[in-house]
Amino acid sequence: MEKDVISLGYNDRNYLDSRYDGKCDKQKHVHEVQGSVKIGGEDPHDHRFCTVTGEAIPYGNNDHIHEVVFRTDFFVDHFHEFRGKTGCAIKVDENRHVHYIESVTSMDDGHRHRFEVATLIENPSGGKIDRKDEFYRRDSYRR
Repeated sequence: MEKDVISLGYNDRNYLDSRYDGKCDKQKHVHEVQGSVKIGGEDPHDHRFCTVTGEAIPYGNNDHIHEVVFRTDFFVDHFHEFRGKTGCAIKVDENRHVHYIESVTSMDDGHRHRFEVATLIENPSGGKIDRKDEFYRRDSYRR
């Protein structure tokens, strides 16, 4: 991971505002990702992982991808890491989509694991988000 990446909590938005002079761009959407790697290693086992993708990255004329970074759970004193990108959006209905990832983890304890996973759907409730709602107004999260 990059050296300047820090873990932010619920009330740490002031840090981001100070770092970007309060001029953060509007956040693009993200997806949840959870899954398990395939069984591997000399002592056959698997690992689980759960993360949230990075924001949408424009790709091609009318598509996007997401960066994905995770660390698996432990098994006999080791874990694995992954840093990569999703595939393009796969529509599931007129307004929502998922992304597919098929790759391998880092090499740790003399082995790596294959995995394949689809992100969770964007906007799972399918409801329209009212950006004028008080919750979405700038600075409302600080109250």
